Amino acid sequence: MSQTKCHLSINTINLIGISVLLLFALLFTALVVFEEYRDFETEVTQLKTRYLQQKKAEIRHQTRKVIQFIAYEYENYRDSLDWTKLQQHILDAVNQLYTNLPENRYIFIYTLDGTNVFDPNRPEIKGQNILDVTDPSGIPILRELIQKAKKGGGYLSYSWEEPSTKRFSPKISYAEIFEPWNWLVGTGVYMGELDRLVQQKKEAMKNRLIKYVMEILTLSAILFGFAFAGIKLINKIIQDEIETFSEFFNAAATRYSVINKQRIQIKEFIPLVDYVNHMVDTIHRRKRELIQLNLSLEEKVRQKTAKLRKQKEYSEQLVKAQDAFIKTSIHEINTPLAVIMAQIDLLKMQERDNRYIGKIEAATKMIHTLYGDLSYLLRHHRIVHEKEPIDPRSFIRQRVDFFEEIARANRLDFTLELQPCDTVYMNTEELTRLVDNNLSNAIKYALPGSQIRIELINEENDVLLGFSNETKEIARIEKLFEPFYQESENENGFGLGLFLVKRICEKNQIAVSLRHDKNMVTFSYTIPKRG
Repeated sequence: MSQTKCHLSINTINLIGISVLLLFALLFTALVVFEEYRDFETEVTQLKTRYLQQKKAEIRHQTRKVIQFIAYEYENYRDSLDWTKLQQHILDAVNQLYTNLPENRYIFIYTLDGTNVFDPNRPEIKGQNILDVTDPSGIPILRELIQKAKKGGGYLSYSWEEPSTKRFSPKISYAEIFEPWNWLVGTGVYMGELDRLVQQKKEAMKNRLIKYVMEILTLSAILFGFAFAGIKLINKIIQDEIETFSEFFNAAATRYSVINKQRIQIKEFIPLVDYVNHMVDTIHRRKRELIQLNLSLEEKVRQKTAKLRKQKEYSEQLVKAQDAFIKTSIHEINTPLAVIMAQIDLLKMQERDNRYIGKIEAATKMIHTLYGDLSYLLRHHRIVHEKEPIDPRSFIRQRVDFFEEIARANRLDFTLELQPCDTVYMNTEELTRLVDNNLSNAIKYALPGSQIRIELINEENDVLLGFSNETKEIARIEKLFEPFYQESENENGFGLGLFLVKRICEKNQIAVSLRHDKNMVTFSYTIPKRG
C-alpha cells in the first residue's frame, strides 16, 4: 500500500472523471447547436426563396400596370396632343399615382439610349445619360436592364443607395419597353426587409440556443456537484506536495535554499525538484551579476539624460527662433505689399490700358493671396474666428472682382451663375480663404482661353458653391487636399491652398465633393446656412 501511494499519478486520479463529464457536456451542447443551426439555415433558405418570388411578382405586376396606363393614355390622347405635351401629361400622372408605393418601391423611366426621363428618388438627374453607371460591384445597371427588357422583360439584381438610409443595399428591378416611345419602364424594390426578417430569425435562434445551453449548464452543474467530493479527495492527496513546494519558495525568497527530494511522493513532481533547485542556483548567481550591472547602467543613464536634456533645450530654442522668424517675415511682407498695391492703383489711374501694369497687379494679387494663406496658417490655432452673417452672392462677386485682373492676365474669363441666397453664418477670413484658394487654383490650372464657371445655388438648409474649369488630366485626384502635394515638380507654389480649404471645411462642417470628367474639374462645397 505504501508503494502504491509513492507512485500515484495526477492524470490518473483527475483526468478520467473530469474529462468524461466535460466531454459529455460539450458533445451534447455541440449537437444541440448543430441541429438548431441546420434548421435555421433551412428556414432562412426557404424564407429568402419565398420573399424573392413574392417581390419579383409584385414589381412585375406594378411595372405592367404602369405600362398599361401609359398605353391607355397614349391611345386616348395621341391624336389630340403633340408628343411633348402628351409625355409630360403621362409623367405627371405617373408621378401622382405611383410615387408613394409601399416597401420603398418606385417607378423609373429611361430611354433606350440611357437618358433619364422619370425617377422620383433622383429628380436632379432628369435628362442625364447614365448608361455607363455601375453599382459598387461593377454591374452596368441600365445596360443590363435594357438588354433584358428587349427580350420581353426581365429582372436584375444589384446594389444601390437606399433613399431612406443613404446606404448601399441589395435591390432587384424589373423592366419592360413601351415601344411607341422606346421607353424603358421599370420598378425597383430594396431587399432590406429580407435582412430584417433574417435578423429576427437569428434572434429567435439565439434565444433558443441560450435556453438550451442554460439547461445543459444546469445539468452539468449537478453532475459536477457529485464529482466535487471525489475532487476533494484528490486534492487532499496532492496537498502535502504543494505544502512542500510552498515552504521551499517561502524560504528561497530570502535565502539560498533547495528542496529535499526524499520528501516528494508523487512521481510527476520528482523531475520538478531538480529543475527548481537548478533555478534557485541560477537566480542567485544572476542576482549578483544584476547588481553589478545596475550600478554601471545607472551611471550611463545619468550621463545620457544630461546630454538629452541639453539637446532638447537647443531644439526648443531653434523652434522658437524659427517661429519668430516666420512671424516677423509675414509681418514685414504686409507693409511693402500694401505699398505696391497702392502704387499700382495710382499707375492704373494714369495709364488704364497698360498691359504691363495689369500683369504686375495680377502677380501682386497672387502674392497677397499667398500672404493671406500664410497669415491664416500661422494664426488660426491662436485666434478664435467668430462667425458672422454673410451674403454669399455679394461676397462671391467681390472676390471675383479681386481676381478679375489675374484671370485677364492668364487669358481666362469668369462665368457667374449666382442665385439669390439666404445669409450664411461663417467667419469672413475663413470664407475668403476658401473662395480665394479655389479661384487661385482655377486660374493657375485652367487651360488658356477657357471659362471659369462659378455656381451658387440656394437650397433649403444649405448653400451649394461650385467652381468648374477646364484643365489637363489629373493623375492622383485623391491627393489634391493633402499638404505640399503637387501634380508636377515643375509647378510653382507650396501645395497648401487646398489643405487649408480642407481644414476650414472640417471646422465648419462643410461637405466637399470633387468631380473630374474628362478635362473638366469641379470643386463643390455644401455650406450650412446656420453655420
